[in-house]
Amino acid sequence: MHIAYLAVTIAAIAANAGMAVADFARAGFVLANSAEVGLRASWVPPLGALKAAGAIGLLLGLLGARPIGIAAAGGLVLFYVGAMIAHVRARVFYNIAFPGAYLALAIGSFALAVAH
Repeated sequence: MHIAYLAVTIAAIAANAGMAVADFARAGFVLANSAEVGLRASWVPPLGALKAAGAIGLLLGLLGARPIGIAAAGGLVLFYVGAMIAHVRARVFYNIAFPGAYLALAIGSFALAVAH
């Protein structure tokens, strides 16, 4: 169980940190996807900050601050539920697997952190 917790949480940290960097850099694919789901470009950096905060919180959880890690994982679950809702409302289904994968990592890290 400990190995699964480490693997899923490290994957979630890497995924969210990577996307936060892409958001801060205002990468073309981020802006294009955001526009498709009806999100203004001005919201991209603040959402990147939330992803970065989630990644940092998960890391702190791995380093021993368990309540912070659990809270970060829970926050990321809510964040990606919102992303899924945005995709469904905009009827953008061709790339819904991406927020779905991030949601799966967040749920996994949350469940494993609580069980750990």
